[in-house]
Amino acid sequence: MNLTQLIATFKIQGLDVQDLVTLSGAHTIGLTHCGFFQNRIYNETNIPIDPAFARLRQRLCPNATTFAAQAELAPLDLITPRRFDSNYFSNLVQKKGLLDSDQELYNGGVTDALVKLYSTNQEAFFKNFARSMVKMGNFKPLTGNEGQIRNNCRRVNP
Repeated sequence: MNLTQLIATFKIQGLDVQDLVTLSGAHTIGLTHCGFFQNRIYNETNIPIDPAFARLRQRLCPNATTFAAQAELAPLDLITPRRFDSNYFSNLVQKKGLLDSDQELYNGGVTDALVKLYSTNQEAFFKNFARSMVKMGNFKPLTGNEGQIRNNCRRVNP
């Protein structure tokens, strides 16, 4: 999605632009499959990417269409992939966002200033992240038998 689409998607859920940027910061931890970013590291023309970063990820994810190659995992945060911090935003400022939708947050649009702030002010990110998580958690909660905590996020529990 481009930035306009991301903003609209979050707005439908009752979240604003600050929530979009702040909650995207959760990508400071976790991994993604090569298949989700392969086009970005090999064929990107619309959203800037640091060439050295693209080459680094190409070594991990060969330009292949096999399921095995696309199933390889890469950390979303290049600097500290196992720590919840604001380095994800530093990556974006340096054009090292792994997913197109992440780099859209720092690509000459209305979210650039907030990304830049979070890249240099971790406390502001932490404070706003807590607020946005509470805000997100307060709408449309499933209770009782209406929902479930999945054992595996890809499948409904048996």
